[in-house]
Amino acid sequence: MALIERSFREKIILVGVILPGRDEDDVETHLDELAQLIDTAGADVVGRVVQRRSAPDAATYIGKGKAEELHELSLAVDSDTVVFDDELSPAQQRNLEKILGRTAIDRTAVILDIFAQNARTQEGKAQVELALHRYRLPRLRGRGGTLSQQGGGGGARIATRGPGETQLEVDRRRIVKRMQRLESELKELRKHRVVQRKQRATSPFHTVSIVGYTNAGKSTLLNALTDAGVLTENRLFATLDPRTRRMQLPGGETVLLSDTVGFIRKLPHQLVEAFRSTLEEVAEADLLLHIVDGSALNAEEQIDAVHEVLREIDADGRPELLAINKADIAPAESKALLAAYPGAVMFSAATGEGVESLLHTLSDRLRSLDDVLEFIVPFERGDIVAALHREGEVLVENHEAEGTRIRARLNESGASRFREFIVAE
Repeated sequence: MALIERSFREKIILVGVILPGRDEDDVETHLDELAQLIDTAGADVVGRVVQRRSAPDAATYIGKGKAEELHELSLAVDSDTVVFDDELSPAQQRNLEKILGRTAIDRTAVILDIFAQNARTQEGKAQVELALHRYRLPRLRGRGGTLSQQGGGGGARIATRGPGETQLEVDRRRIVKRMQRLESELKELRKHRVVQRKQRATSPFHTVSIVGYTNAGKSTLLNALTDAGVLTENRLFATLDPRTRRMQLPGGETVLLSDTVGFIRKLPHQLVEAFRSTLEEVAEADLLLHIVDGSALNAEEQIDAVHEVLREIDADGRPELLAINKADIAPAESKALLAAYPGAVMFSAATGEGVESLLHTLSDRLRSLDDVLEFIVPFERGDIVAALHREGEVLVENHEAEGTRIRARLNESGASRFREFIVAE
């Protein structure tokens, strides 16, 4: 899946602010990640500014003096855009653009831009467009509702385009009307998704959602396990549209494995809201397979960022298996993480090392979620005995006077289907 081609690559200056409770290394790490986002969006970083403040400036976030210094740097390196790692208010954005004489945006705008480029399904495009409108609406200003992010120069700039909305001057009423239409479309799509979820709820198969920080290797793992053919690229948010595939575990049981959009620190609230119907599937999965990049310098911070998003979508209570990927690249760091998170597993999706162990652990975790039930099945109901073997894990099977006594481990759906034969739980 290629990025949208640009006829030019913007020159970007990054800005980070060290506030109380944060140190310089932390801010530099965040700016490194922002630089990756900028590259994914199709632009080049030509400068970086870090400032220490006791609190953000209400008017310009960095203060007028620092903004003027930033203006001088922008002239020196001929930058097109200045990107702040922290979210700017509409007023701060306008004030900065007056001083800088060029576009000023924040991390949220960059992430929205990447989502706009990579969404492919009808639902994904509608979700991203809705998120873009929610972000842009409070930033409409000037005669005719001119957007603060101005495009031009030979191609669309970061945060000035999106599916179905690329014009520079928009009318507020038209945007509100378009948002209402998008919300209506997504409501209909959500109804179909609810029906699909209800159908899966009656399925004998467990559902597993792969979650994790963006670029942790979720799609690589899905491809390795199921031949799903999902794009894998060493870029943030290379894939957005979820995929669900059927997979057989080593013990013979079948599961439905779903990939999800990658999470990231400061994931825009507009995106969480727009993608909520998609992310609801995560909240209803039987187990979350949380993939962690073992080679990341800030892996524990990435784990915390994923948990923060899970809390926001009410999925933090789901059973979770932490799986540390890229053990081939950083074995020592991966082992340290393994020791810090009891019950985790270590593997490499690229080489296949440890994948078999991951699948056995996944199988064990899923079995532990199921109830152990005892059944008496009449001898003439051999079809039920066969179904119990097929859909559950038969632990004990004995033939008695009244029928076949079976002790088996079954999920909730299976237990409901065979309830008339249960004699003990």
